[in-house]
Amino acid sequence: MAKESKLDLVVVSPSEDGPPVAKIMDYGKLQYQQNKRQKQTSRPSVKEVKFRPNIGESDYTLRINRATEWLSKGDSVKFLVRLRGREHQHRDRATDLLNRVVDDLNEAGKVQSFDHRALTLFLAPA
Repeated sequence: MAKESKLDLVVVSPSEDGPPVAKIMDYGKLQYQQNKRQKQTSRPSVKEVKFRPNIGESDYTLRINRATEWLSKGDSVKFLVRLRGREHQHRDRATDLLNRVVDDLNEAGKVQSFDHRALTLFLAPA
């Protein structure tokens, strides 16, 4: 029946206690989809953390802990400091905050880029 429709008989799930489950499908297409799925899951993703320059201490530690967790899993982390209104006058506080992030995460990740002008920091796993 599989040869008539020019497809393959593929064992989907071999089971020890019962009969194996098989499907009539294109084996090349199945291999392509499995490879595609495997590449998607193995690709490290970029996580994003947004700060304000006057962030509270507990919020800061929560975000640092979460970033440490992501870096240990192999994901990259991008930190952004958002300024609004009169906060633009105090860009030095935002830069100090990003420097503090670098100091706190120097064991978990390494700095890939630090843009003082856009107030962004990109960390890759160590």
